[in-house]
Amino acid sequence: MPERLSAREILTLVADEGTFGELPGRIRTPKADGPLGWQGYDASRARATGRTGEEESVVCGTASVGGTRAVLIAFEFGFLGGSLGERTGDRLEAAYRHARAHRLPVVPLVATGGSRMQEGMLALTQLQRVARESALTRESGLPQIAVLRDPTTGGGWATLGAGADVILALPGAQVGFAGSRVRPPDADPSAYTAQAQVAAGSADAVVRPEELRETLGWWLRLLTTPAQEAPAPHALGTLVLPATGWEAVRRARSPERPRAQAYLDAYFTRRLSLSGDRCGGRDPDGMLCGFGERDGRAVAYAAQTGAATRPAGYRTAARLIRLADRLDLPVLTLVDTPGAANDAEAERQGAGAAIAEVFGAVAAARVPITTLVIGEGGSGGALALAAPGNTWATPDSYFSVIAPELAAAILKRPPEEVEATAGQLRIRPQDLVELGVVRGIVGAPDQPRP
Repeated sequence: MPERLSAREILTLVADEGTFGELPGRIRTPKADGPLGWQGYDASRARATGRTGEEESVVCGTASVGGTRAVLIAFEFGFLGGSLGERTGDRLEAAYRHARAHRLPVVPLVATGGSRMQEGMLALTQLQRVARESALTRESGLPQIAVLRDPTTGGGWATLGAGADVILALPGAQVGFAGSRVRPPDADPSAYTAQAQVAAGSADAVVRPEELRETLGWWLRLLTTPAQEAPAPHALGTLVLPATGWEAVRRARSPERPRAQAYLDAYFTRRLSLSGDRCGGRDPDGMLCGFGERDGRAVAYAAQTGAATRPAGYRTAARLIRLADRLDLPVLTLVDTPGAANDAEAERQGAGAAIAEVFGAVAAARVPITTLVIGEGGSGGALALAAPGNTWATPDSYFSVIAPELAAAILKRPPEEVEATAGQLRIRPQDLVELGVVRGIVGAPDQPRP
């Protein structure tokens, strides 16, 4: 079991020294033994206060984290298991309202066993109250970054934790809707861990305690310092245009061609990754998503890696674009895929709906989106990430309605006609410019500069 830090200890760990100021918050006068008259409840509360020094299960305040001001919400698990009751809801509501009034991001540092049984349904309905405050804060364009401590279960996980924009977790933390005493006796305990939630796409990263302040500070900085736009990256491969359509295909498929990782490393001075689609899936081999710093300002990115993109990859990209749009951050997309994954498992995972999510997110975005085709542009699985009217191409890329081999097969042409078919499809970068599909070719002579 990982070390369980108190609320004050976790605040000391993440807040810049001397910057934390506690918010008073409205605290209602409790009824004797609570709203249900639960015998012994007052005594339990008094013992909890004696053990922890706290009057409730959360401590809320403002602080700087890595130089960025934020509202911090720290749960005290030693106070009745960090459970949520009416007075907890009072404090949480006050903290979120303060955040909106002062335009500050919110950082819940969660450690809770769920709703407080001694207050019955009145405790459970605090989750609706918290969910509303979180939703209003989301609508205000303010980021929420949760840190999952041990344990994060029940309604606290299903609202403050899983409802955040970015979810970080401490190593070994128990994380899951079902706590250890209520899950099935034969349940695999490894499924209820921080690492398992990251693997399932339900959290973004596991962060060691000694790295938490720096990592959290970077996330806060990136999500609150938007750039005005995302200029197209410079071409990293050859600058010579392909002579034929088939040459364009060969160059785009070449293993020596620079991939997304190289482009992102050259484009950003630092970047942090979003991981997972929040629906149980990840596509680390097909889609890279996150936020990076360029010239001191933040840009969001969604980059295909050259592999067939899986449904989880598309859903993660849609999540990234919607978040960036809400936080007023420009987006860079890198197109590089032979197409969407089309195996039976991809269909079972909702490939069509996932691609539709990306098309919809790009179409609805109010922030600038810039696209660079860096390799293969395979049909709708590539087009979903392309910004209408602001897509560029590198000299060693192509974009096609369908792969030349498949086009030849559909037209019932022999294999030796594949190369000629590639030419007929007009998929070279210079063809795409002439057709008006892309704005220009980065790095190529006599082309407009992005």
